[in-house]
Amino acid sequence: MVENYPVIEGAEAFFYKGNEVGILISHGFVGTPQSVRFIGESLAGYGYTVLAPRLPGHGTHYSDLESVTYEDWFEELEKNYLLLEGQCKKVFVIGQSMGGTLTLRLAHKYPQIRGIATVNAALTIPCFENLKGDNQPRYIKEGEPDIKARGVHEITYQKTPLHAVRQLQALMEGTPSLFSDITVPILCIKSVEDHVVPPANTEWIYSSVKSGRKEIVTLPNSYHVASMDNDKEMIVEKFVHFVEQVTAVSVSSC
Repeated sequence: MVENYPVIEGAEAFFYKGNEVGILISHGFVGTPQSVRFIGESLAGYGYTVLAPRLPGHGTHYSDLESVTYEDWFEELEKNYLLLEGQCKKVFVIGQSMGGTLTLRLAHKYPQIRGIATVNAALTIPCFENLKGDNQPRYIKEGEPDIKARGVHEITYQKTPLHAVRQLQALMEGTPSLFSDITVPILCIKSVEDHVVPPANTEWIYSSVKSGRKEIVTLPNSYHVASMDNDKEMIVEKFVHFVEQVTAVSVSSC
């Protein structure tokens, strides 16, 4: 696809070169890598190699989302996974919201991924349900990002094309059928209160995937965009512990 607008300052993809453990991070729908930068910088501080791509149509202008499909989003994440796999011996993936949904699809296609984490992964978004079957309006007004912490600014769009919502819905609806074939270790993270994606989505994932190692964590003081919210340090802490445990098991089993 061709984007017609420049990338918004601060919304760029980012990469930190570190050790042989690679961490791929995916932002969510109408978000940008800015929303997961704290997570990325923190993980880089632990010495990991960190890569966070900007998904097509995001971080420029909302009209750029009119020409993309969810396959474009997945292909961008996949391309970056393969790039990271070529540089690191072990690769983990973590995704926020729609990024978590894409992460599940990536784990289904690449079972050699060492482990994944989802943060408020999106399988249903109730506020979009009434748009099914509609062809109008062309653009939907976006509300303020669902963040409990005060004074936090997320780079996002004020409008979203209905076409993009349709693509998100198709992505969400087609993902649960993959659960029975997902076996990689998984850390499922959810906020206790989420006004965009029901926390039950994460419980659905946790109970349905066939991973031999799986864990669910509840964030007590964050809303949907948890990667920027009050519990962002807790996400990093839990994820690092998860990576260390999975890596220790793989080493001891050699």
